[in-house]
Amino acid sequence: MERVTAPTQPTPRRPRGAAESLATIVLGFESIVVFLGGLVVYGLKALPASIPPWWGIVAGAVLALLMILTTRLVRYRWGIVLGWVLQVIVLLGAFLVPALAIIALIFGAMYGYATIKGAALDRRNAPLAARSPEEH
Repeated sequence: MERVTAPTQPTPRRPRGAAESLATIVLGFESIVVFLGGLVVYGLKALPASIPPWWGIVAGAVLALLMILTTRLVRYRWGIVLGWVLQVIVLLGAFLVPALAIIALIFGAMYGYATIKGAALDRRNAPLAARSPEEH
């Protein structure tokens, strides 16, 4: 005997604001560049002599993974702050490889724009999202 069940409705996706969407994009792309930066630290043997060069790859991979994980957390205020902490860590990498300062400034500016302008867009769009669908 076959059991018949009612078709289930797919769970609707949680609406994402502009700040969350833009910050996710920036952190996602930056994670690739940060991993490659770890390879640069390894290749240039930029770490102090007492630290094996392969730690550059490990640091780049861990920082890239943290950025990817942070993309899931930027919906919260503390997730945005965590993204800023990661931006500062990338900037600190400039002590090892000065070219990382350029990367930190470019992605830091993009992250700042994403979070600040995205929050402004979210505030502007909040009244529209609060209205019922019939009013649109």
